[in-house]
Amino acid sequence: MKLWGGRFSKATDGLVDDFHSSISFDQRLYEQDIQGSIAHATMLGEQNIIPREDADRIVEGLKGILQDAREGKIQWHVDAEDIHMNVEALLTERIGEAGKRLHTGRSRNDQVALDTHMYAKVACLDTVQMLEDLIEVLLDTAEKHLHTIMPGYTHLQKAQPITLAHHLMAYVQMFLRDRDRFRHAYAAADVMPLGSGALAGTTYPLNRERVAELLDFSAITMNSLDGVADRDYLLDYMSSASICMMHLSRFCEEMILWNTNEFHFVEMDDAFSTGSSIMPQKKNPDVAELIRGKTGRVYGDLLALLTTMKGLPLAYNKDMQEDKEAFFDARDTVVKSLTVFTAMLRTVTFRTEDMERGASGGFTNATDLADYLVRQGVPFRDAHRVVGELVAHCIAEKKALLDLTLPELQQFHPAFKSDVYQAISMKACVERRCIPGAPAPEMVMQSIQDARTRLAKES
Repeated sequence: MKLWGGRFSKATDGLVDDFHSSISFDQRLYEQDIQGSIAHATMLGEQNIIPREDADRIVEGLKGILQDAREGKIQWHVDAEDIHMNVEALLTERIGEAGKRLHTGRSRNDQVALDTHMYAKVACLDTVQMLEDLIEVLLDTAEKHLHTIMPGYTHLQKAQPITLAHHLMAYVQMFLRDRDRFRHAYAAADVMPLGSGALAGTTYPLNRERVAELLDFSAITMNSLDGVADRDYLLDYMSSASICMMHLSRFCEEMILWNTNEFHFVEMDDAFSTGSSIMPQKKNPDVAELIRGKTGRVYGDLLALLTTMKGLPLAYNKDMQEDKEAFFDARDTVVKSLTVFTAMLRTVTFRTEDMERGASGGFTNATDLADYLVRQGVPFRDAHRVVGELVAHCIAEKKALLDLTLPELQQFHPAFKSDVYQAISMKACVERRCIPGAPAPEMVMQSIQDARTRLAKES
């Protein structure tokens, strides 16, 4: 008979058992479920809600189950429905009547909320650590390329010269924001719901603060309905994961483009590339492509849970069992993606000569030429028109701006002088952009140092 079967006159249909059961996926919560039960039983004994000797037997029995589970010695059963019932049934089988007292003062509704709060906290901390590992790799790489000039793009067309360090530091800022979002998700999960009962708390004199202390929660939930009906903390993680995957996908898209023969900016390591079954010359950036593809999967997980939750009345509804598979999948996908992306990035070879050559084409110094005229007293709008005409002239003559002679330049405006060539060199274009957040090497170095300080302070 089911542990809840007293009210029922016949067994559930086998189809229902299989459809209803969640043990196939919620068994990964066994650690959190058992630790939560140990804390609950400890509190029940301390409050004299159950005999202390029974509480002690329960705690020892649960510790034994936890050890066996860690060693892979336990077979979880579908007919026990979920991880909670599996653990309780196994406990009663091992220690007898005392095991039946474990569930005093709680419901599976607040029990599963506790388990997922605990699991989400661990997931957040793990993801933050992986982001910090990635950021460290980016900072180290950026520091090596403070003076590596490359083209910056808008509309995927060459726009202005920047440095590779500056480009990489843009992703550092993205991943720092991701880190902050996962830290916020941790704070949202760091609230202990046990004691909410099915929806209306309990008549037993539970010491909820003691359970929170034993399980290292910073606070307890303040409304029993919300305590069992809330899944915002999972959505916070999944939303953070979706944005993080978007950033990874953008980075992967650039790596894929830069790896092409047309760009030739990077060489992907053989260990993170694959070949073709028919074309022997191919070396494909499959890791980057898979991360880009898996981004949509995490978006789907987030949308699935948002859709599940959008029409649910308070408090708990069985629909909410659908939270775990989506959450677990989002967590697994972002963790795997961060791990393999960081490893891949460590092995990438940047073709610095090709990058610098690329910056010289496409008139990336045109804005600096206009700024030169402005410094000579020409209004910017007039300077913009003059340089536009010069670019059109260069295209017709198949020349770069630096190829034009001074008399040619002066045909378009008399303000040009011999110092113009120094003013529009790629090096000068980058180094003169020397305000906070700009690509001048000293500004990028300051940004790297600031990021390192921030990581050290907030870790």
